Amino acid sequence: MIDLHTHSTASDGNLSPAELVRAANAIGINSIALTDHDTIDGIPEAANEAWNCGLNLIPGVELDINWKYKTGETLSQLCGVREFHLLGLGLKSPSPVFIELLAESKRERTRRNMSIIEKMRDEGIDAHYEDVLRMAGSNCVGRPHFAQYLIKIGKTRSIQAAFDRFLGKGKPFYIQKTGADFARASSAIHESGGIAIIAHPTTLYVSWGKLPGIFAELKEQGLDGIEAWHPVAAERVCLRLEAIGRELGLLITAGSDFHGERRPGRKLGYTGGGRRIDDSFLKDLPLF
Repeated sequence: MIDLHTHSTASDGNLSPAELVRAANAIGINSIALTDHDTIDGIPEAANEAWNCGLNLIPGVELDINWKYKTGETLSQLCGVREFHLLGLGLKSPSPVFIELLAESKRERTRRNMSIIEKMRDEGIDAHYEDVLRMAGSNCVGRPHFAQYLIKIGKTRSIQAAFDRFLGKGKPFYIQKTGADFARASSAIHESGGIAIIAHPTTLYVSWGKLPGIFAELKEQGLDGIEAWHPVAAERVCLRLEAIGRELGLLITAGSDFHGERRPGRKLGYTGGGRRIDDSFLKDLPLF
């Protein structure tokens, strides 16, 4: 078994990097990618534990992306996109541009988080960012941590309810995030020895008719592949995405997008349609 998309406490997962590796080893996974949001801070700890367990760690990251189509429209304007995340897999030596990209993402994340705090205070909630930071256990704070905070202070009963009522798009505490430029992000990933993969393409909310053209345009700008297999998609959708990707000569990956208890429906080593992720997904990848 393998898994090419996981998260730890370095971003918004429940398990520390070392705990994640031990959990993967316990169920027979022999290759795992740690792909925390906008950070590689968890990689050294994960790599050390992977060495102890005899497990292959693939250093990775997941970046928020802002991309303009060749018409000059953003993907959001073109397709009503919900989110565009880019996986960088196999990062061997982070380049200066890549490091600066992460620093910019961190600054943008902090800006967004402070704006959420302001919105909460405008609604009469005595919110303090330091409390959210302590709850997160890291400096990489995202909306799931705010959801936990809202549960703790008694404003809602579950993470999903927190998003539905407060944190989702169009809700009182929602703040639009500004992502990295796609061409720059993919170039930085390549400079760092990695490959650039679109994470969970179904969350782009692009019609099937437009998807091949968009993938082709992105390939011209540095896209290497797509995560055709992801647990938010049904098996038939994953198969269709895989077919489109292979037709365009793109690499195909699969991941669980594991976060632990924060997203309990996602199991390490399993992906769309409940499929077990085997090492056949590694055979076409140039790095692993």
